Amino acid sequence: MTGARNPLALMRRAALPALGLLIIVNFLGYAVVGDNGVLSWGDYRRVKAERAVELAQLEVERDRLARRARLLDPRHADADLAEELIRRDLGLVRPDEVIIEIDEGAMAPSPAPAPAAAAR
Repeated sequence: MTGARNPLALMRRAALPALGLLIIVNFLGYAVVGDNGVLSWGDYRRVKAERAVELAQLEVERDRLARRARLLDPRHADADLAEELIRRDLGLVRPDEVIIEIDEGAMAPSPAPAPAAAAR
């Protein structure tokens, strides 16, 4: 009965539990919806799968570059690779070589000849 007569005393007694309840609700909200919350786990799995694919591609590229670097080692370089790089990058040709340029349009199949009846 004294609470009904003095609302200020009732608010003072309820302030500390209400503050504690607000703090707990705040933490629960972040645990469910926050950046590291339960709802963001699916996004983390998707990003992890994307990164795994990217990692596999980068590892393949790294292995390819490592093999190529081993072939270019100055102590025992691969002659074929060195020649390929020199020809491609510097455009060098030996004097005894003949260069034959191929026109891409000439490689297309020629149309079939028209039948004799259609020519008349």
